[in-house]
Amino acid sequence: MGSEFTGYRRAVMAVLVLAGIGMMFPPLAGAQASAEGLAVKGDSLVLAGTAPGALCYGNLEEGSVTVRSTYEPGQADTVIYETGRDYVVDAAAGTVARTADSRIPDFRTNMLYGQKDFDHTAFPGFGNRAFFVYVDYRARGARPLCAPRDQAALLPKTAAKLRAGGPFKIIAYGDSITAGIDAGSREVQFQEQWARHLSARFPKAEITVENGATNGDGTAQGLARLREKVLDRAPDLVIIGFGMNDHNVSGPTPEQFADNLKAMTAQIREQTGAEVLLYSAFPPNPDWKFGTHRMELYAEATRRAAEEARCAYADVFGVWKEVLKRKDLPSLLANNINHPSDFGHGLYFEALRAVEF
Repeated sequence: MGSEFTGYRRAVMAVLVLAGIGMMFPPLAGAQASAEGLAVKGDSLVLAGTAPGALCYGNLEEGSVTVRSTYEPGQADTVIYETGRDYVVDAAAGTVARTADSRIPDFRTNMLYGQKDFDHTAFPGFGNRAFFVYVDYRARGARPLCAPRDQAALLPKTAAKLRAGGPFKIIAYGDSITAGIDAGSREVQFQEQWARHLSARFPKAEITVENGATNGDGTAQGLARLREKVLDRAPDLVIIGFGMNDHNVSGPTPEQFADNLKAMTAQIREQTGAEVLLYSAFPPNPDWKFGTHRMELYAEATRRAAEEARCAYADVFGVWKEVLKRKDLPSLLANNINHPSDFGHGLYFEALRAVEF
């Protein structure tokens, strides 16, 4: 067990910075597996009235919490909120609540607050970005949300090229989430975070990321655009994430969806020689009118397509499912429907980072 745990420990310690989350272990004491904690950056919250909002983790280190108005600190418009004046913290529970006269925006004034079965087109200007606060903290004894999984056998060419060094092109292909709609900046988009992580692991590699995603696309459109967006652009690795639009009320069945993913994967391999990594999506706002709200079926179809096509898989759905055991979904949705907050992009990155090769 000792050697197995040491290997796992080294794997987890290798640059675990998801959405600004870093893992810290104490020195090994035999095979002791307990962790000292996690340092978390920019955990996004929307706060309604004086009701507490849950962070990803509880058991916070006293005095470690800071709350601000922007994901990145130190911006020209960043507001640093004051404990006691603007918010109160329950460190044990891992929650933050507005005070009665807080400067933090009250989510109850959001135009979609309390709406059921809503049609977003009836609410011009909808979204959550103006209501977010971003919380930094340290959580004692916390664990990563996604355990590393060895997929080296599925990415041998990728690993060899990155180790050898030189130009390496990643194409990110998918829908509006991958396109970065509602992300605060290009740098915060999950594929850019992952590229920086890979550059740190493989310093000789000259990694570039091209974004081939199109807002509103499902897998049918993805197949139709594949030549223009992927096949003619000479990728070394293609990461593919669909599902958010496919799962809507007029979308394909999970079986058709999986077949479309496998067809894309086959064409990419045959015509470019690139390897492929598939990643799932997260559940959208359940009060949105146009979703089937069966994302688990499309996440499972993505996993199954990856297994049948023998390509790598990142379990984004599983990470979000774990986070949603504590957090409310609007706190992770930039548009309050189906686009992740900046912190939500970090959750995608965690799922990608857990793909070991």
